[in-house]
Amino acid sequence: MSDKPKSDLSRAFTEDGEHKTHIGGQALIEGIMMRGKLNWAVAVREPSGNIYTEEHDLASGKKKNKWMYWPLVRGCVALVESLGLGYKALEIAALHAYGDEEQGHDEVSAEARDEATVEMAETPQPESIEETEEAGQGEEGGFGKGAMTVSMILGLILGIVLFIVAPAALTNLIVGEYDDKTILWNVVDGILRVAVFILYIWLIGRMEDIKRMFSYHGAEHKTIHCYEHGLELTPENARSFPRLHVRCGTAFLIMVMIIAILVYTIVPLKPLIAAWGVPDGFVKLLLVIIVRIIFLPVIAGVSYEITVKWAGAHPESPIVKVILWPGMQMQYLTTNEPDDSMLECAIAAMKMVVAREERDKVVKES
Repeated sequence: MSDKPKSDLSRAFTEDGEHKTHIGGQALIEGIMMRGKLNWAVAVREPSGNIYTEEHDLASGKKKNKWMYWPLVRGCVALVESLGLGYKALEIAALHAYGDEEQGHDEVSAEARDEATVEMAETPQPESIEETEEAGQGEEGGFGKGAMTVSMILGLILGIVLFIVAPAALTNLIVGEYDDKTILWNVVDGILRVAVFILYIWLIGRMEDIKRMFSYHGAEHKTIHCYEHGLELTPENARSFPRLHVRCGTAFLIMVMIIAILVYTIVPLKPLIAAWGVPDGFVKLLLVIIVRIIFLPVIAGVSYEITVKWAGAHPESPIVKVILWPGMQMQYLTTNEPDDSMLECAIAAMKMVVAREERDKVVKES
């Protein structure tokens, strides 16, 4: 009798590669962004079937400020930098995934994808990055920087409303005023926040474009697994690995929500409410919401240390498996099985990041 095949969850925990890497990524519109210590690279599948690639230096990789690597601080820095890079990468993906052609990805023939070639954009040197970005801005046309900025701001506002304001307001209705039952209030608020997040991910995952983005997310994980196991980066090799990964940002987001319950519970907000004479109703609820927003960097810093630094370095630990289990389960919603064309994009971006770090290593050794 053959052994029962392991689940992706089990494999993500137990089949850890010997080649530890700090490289991470992000799924985009018809593409992938990979990020190393020195640079970040984007690979996007164009309507023609070709893969467009582009890379840029990381500011943090050049400056090497020591304070940026302090515990807790590095988590906040990583979060801010990731948001900024994600915004820039999405700009590039939106420009090249749809391009000037009328047809979408469904109209690209299988033959075109099979015969796709990788278009290499000229690698910008540190002094030429500004010029490259300015040239790109001129090409964006109707879907320009202004539209992306507005959409990002609206997305941020929507996130605050959905995951902070709405759970807090609903908790007020269910439990009562904040200072009446502080611990219960924070627990209910946290549970509602997680529930809203899961529902949100499930709903957007029904959309066709988001389904494909989640498949690119799976391609990102498989490619990183392949690299960590020291295998040649090919679709054939990457395909066999699980689509879940212990260092995924999904696990980080779930950990943020769990840590938030603990932090908000121990924050001495109740004495402040009493000392300031904050009236019941909207004003008190507004104060609670503002405090939650203010403490987000602290929560992000703690969550980063747990999920990225500690758990990423000890994936085989039983404690890590328990802590990361909720986030790993969420990856079943945020990742799908990719096809080979998606793996090709992930590999193209990965190779650019790896090549840059290998060049830097040679320079340091010479």
